[in-house]
Amino acid sequence: MTKRIDTIAIHGGQRPEPVTGAVMPPVFQTSTYAQEEVGKHTGYEYSRSQNPTREALERCLAELEGGTHALAFGSGCAATATIQHLLSTGAKVVCGDDVYGGTWRLFTKVFARLGIDYTFVDFTKVTAEEAIPEGTNLVWLESPTNPLLKVSDIAALSKRGREVGAIVVVDNTFATPIFQRPLELGAHLVVHSTTKYLNGHSDVIGGAVVTKDAELAAELDFIRNSAGPVPGPWDCWLTLRGLKTLAVRMERHQSNAVALVEWLLEQPEVKTVYYPTHPSHPHYEVANKQMSGFGGMVAFELDTDLEAARRLCAQTEIFTLAESLGGVESLIELPAAMTHASIPPEVREEIGIADGLVRVSVGIEHIDDLIADLEQALRAAGIRS
Repeated sequence: MTKRIDTIAIHGGQRPEPVTGAVMPPVFQTSTYAQEEVGKHTGYEYSRSQNPTREALERCLAELEGGTHALAFGSGCAATATIQHLLSTGAKVVCGDDVYGGTWRLFTKVFARLGIDYTFVDFTKVTAEEAIPEGTNLVWLESPTNPLLKVSDIAALSKRGREVGAIVVVDNTFATPIFQRPLELGAHLVVHSTTKYLNGHSDVIGGAVVTKDAELAAELDFIRNSAGPVPGPWDCWLTLRGLKTLAVRMERHQSNAVALVEWLLEQPEVKTVYYPTHPSHPHYEVANKQMSGFGGMVAFELDTDLEAARRLCAQTEIFTLAESLGGVESLIELPAAMTHASIPPEVREEIGIADGLVRVSVGIEHIDDLIADLEQALRAAGIRS
């Protein structure tokens, strides 16, 4: 029978454990497995290569994203790095200009030294043909982006990428499969920091890649097994537990974020508000074409300087000043000085990451408390009299 995504989040890829009937897959906290005789085993040899808890998580992730294969990793950056290992010296990568600072650092400071050529493009300002020239080997896009929440036309970019023989990768961390399914739009690979919404409780570091392509999955699995960036079974179990409430959490994240955006738009101290599925967003039409909603990520630019923005972030009481996102609790951060500090100031300015840009991960607390918290922080920071 066809299952809706709310049901998949709870039951996807899972059956009661066959030995005991446990409803929740157990934690297989083991490094190795007994063999009946040399080379004869049950499919499990060593937990870097196979682990039943990890496989339960991977089956659920694959089903959620509409893929056939999923691979779990020790972090989102580990997933990103493993994909780069598909490339050889001289490969050409086209990447969105507004990406997570850790992704930018990994590409420009680590893999560029190995002879991989990275070009950063604003996919929202050029056509797919202009963005992705012949000879491109890989296309990397976040949509929505981090932190400016730009929305790229995934279907058009995927079509062009396939035409030139490039692997198209979409970081779907912000939207989650609840609100966007890039594989259905033509992407080859979907990547997640499972640390964020998929786990949802700020207690795990993890990553994942999902695909419909068996050959790509086999290549990535070979690299992962060789290099070893696997998550531990407890991290997999916690993430799998978090997935069970993903659909209901995303609904609350979204409803809170929509209400907060409406309030922010009315505040004189706020210059610009970024939220993809609000009509004020410049990419609203594209967002509504390829997304069924959005989660709790909101960015807004204060009509002030970096120091005033710092004070605001330090004065909140419910919003916790911290990096990361996607947990049930609300977080606030200053990209220019925190998550995107590794990007040079001149590059941040060119992209549009202003000193007064604040990014909030809207949690599932009561919305009236969240609004009241930002209101008092504006006063305590001296931005509002």
